[in-house]
Amino acid sequence: MPRQKMSMDKRAAQFLPFQAVKGLDEALRAKEKITVDKIELSEEMYEELDKKMHLVRKGSIITCIYYHNGEYIKLTGIVARFDEISRVLQIVNTKIDFDNILDIVFNDRVS
Repeated sequence: MPRQKMSMDKRAAQFLPFQAVKGLDEALRAKEKITVDKIELSEEMYEELDKKMHLVRKGSIITCIYYHNGEYIKLTGIVARFDEISRVLQIVNTKIDFDNILDIVFNDRVS
């Protein structure tokens, strides 16, 4: 008895990825993430960062390296808010607590 030809949809479905456990990929990626301890700034590092912080202005384009949830993140963008009272630096939509900032690089300075 001759076999009936399989439709293209059914043939393609054979090669679609199969996920036996929903959310497994996300769980594995989270497990792969390496967390690091927050770096305690030395007196010299703190003084250098303090000098840079005094130069930050709303509208400046900066790169900020900061600690968040066990990792260091490097974010470049326009300063939307710099609040010395609340001790918050906001780059576009990301709010960063002053205590979590490791370094700042000014990207809009002309040498």
